[in-house]
Amino acid sequence: MTTFVELLLGGLSMGSVYALIALGFVVIFKATEVVNFAHASLLLAGGYVTAVLHDEIGFWAALAVGIGAAAVVGAGVEFLVMRRYRGSDHSVLAIVTIGVDILLTTDLTRRIGTDVLSLGDPWGDRVLTVGSVTIAQTRVAAFLSAALLITAFLLVFRFTSWGVAMRAAAEKPETAALMGVRLGRVSLAAWAVAGALAAVAALFLTVFPTPGLERSTSLAALKAFPAAILGGLDSTTGALAGGLIVGVTESLATGYQGELSFLGRGVGDLAPYLVMVVVLLVRPAGLFGTKELARV
Repeated sequence: MTTFVELLLGGLSMGSVYALIALGFVVIFKATEVVNFAHASLLLAGGYVTAVLHDEIGFWAALAVGIGAAAVVGAGVEFLVMRRYRGSDHSVLAIVTIGVDILLTTDLTRRIGTDVLSLGDPWGDRVLTVGSVTIAQTRVAAFLSAALLITAFLLVFRFTSWGVAMRAAAEKPETAALMGVRLGRVSLAAWAVAGALAAVAALFLTVFPTPGLERSTSLAALKAFPAAILGGLDSTTGALAGGLIVGVTESLATGYQGELSFLGRGVGDLAPYLVMVVVLLVRPAGLFGTKELARV
C-alpha cells in the first residue's frame, strides 16, 4: 500500500508538470487553431537559460530570466515566423512549427552537448516523510507550483479582457476581429504564455530525482502531448485533467512494470499513448473537447 501511495503522489506531481506543458499546447491552439510542435524547443530554451545563469545571479533570478527568455522566444516565433503564414492552412502551419522546433532544438542541443546541467534548485535531494510514505520535496514543490500557476491562468482566462479576447478569437475569429479584437496581439500573448509555462515545467523535469538538464529533456513535451489530446486540445480544463491522467498512468505503469512484464519493457513510456488511444476511441474530441457539429 505504501508503494502505491508513493507512486500515486509522484504521478500526481509529474502530472501537474505535464499539465503545464499541455496547457501551453491548448493556449496556442485556442488562439490560432494551430498545433504547436515547437513547444519542446521552448521548454529546452527556458531550462537552458536558467541552468547557464544560476551560478552567476542566483537560482530565483535565473529562473525569472529563463521564464522571460522562453516567453520572448515563443513570441519571437509567432511574430517572425507564424505571422508570415497567417491565412495558410492549419496543417501547413503545424508543419512550419516542426521546422522551427528542429532549428531551435538543434542549436540548443549543440550548446548543451553531452553535459548534464544543474538548474541550481534550492530543494536538492531532500525528501518529505509522512508516516511510511516518502516523497521528494521537489515533487511537492512541483505540484504546488503547477497548481498555483494553473489556477492563476484559469482566473486570468476567465475574468480579464485578454481572456475574453482569447475566448472570442477561439470561438469566431472573424467576428472577433470585426468587434475590435486584435488577433495578432492575442496570438503573440498566447505564444509568450506557452513559453513561460514550458520554462517552469523544464525546471521540475530536471530537478531531483532526475540528474539535470540534458539533450533529451525536450522529449518530455512528447509525453505532455497525449495529455493535451486526451483532455481536448481546445479545453484548458482538459489540459489539467489530461496531465494528471498521464502522470499517474506513467508512474503506476513504471512502478509496477515487474507485474506487467508480459507487456514488454518500457511499458511506462508507452502507457500514456495507450490511454490516449483508448480515450479517443470513445470520445474523439477528448474528454473535455468541443464536438464539431456538421449539418447534413
